[in-house]
Amino acid sequence: MTSVNRSAQFAAVYAVLTASHEVADYWVQQDRDAVAKGRPGPEGRAACARHVASYTATQALALAAADRGLGLRLGWRRIGAALTVSAITHYVADRSGGRWRKDGPSTRLVRFARATGHAGWLERDPGAGPLMDQAWHKGWIAVAAAVAAGGDR
Repeated sequence: MTSVNRSAQFAAVYAVLTASHEVADYWVQQDRDAVAKGRPGPEGRAACARHVASYTATQALALAAADRGLGLRLGWRRIGAALTVSAITHYVADRSGGRWRKDGPSTRLVRFARATGHAGWLERDPGAGPLMDQAWHKGWIAVAAAVAAGGDR
């Protein structure tokens, strides 16, 4: 497979994963899970796991449809690896939901954001946490797309 084909695969997979991310996060996700997924303890972990399961299923269906409809010829092992990257990193970010400010329990991602110079922004702007969350997701979706388009079946 030529690098041009891999480039086209990457572009298509990135578009599909990004679009299905939006659908899964805002249409498929249940309100009860959206509210609870960032809570500490078993309730938050379970809610986040339910959300990530429906999120991953949405991305898998979208990728399968695109693969078939567009003739992308993606390898299923690479698709599985890409969906795993997307799912794990999505879970890591979504466990931080509602915990971006100083008050209350924190997460590794929130501590990382603060350690990399974003503490002031997180405290001043109530929208900073959700924006950092979405930037994290989109960056990892790019990595997942590169994994999916990474080579021969």
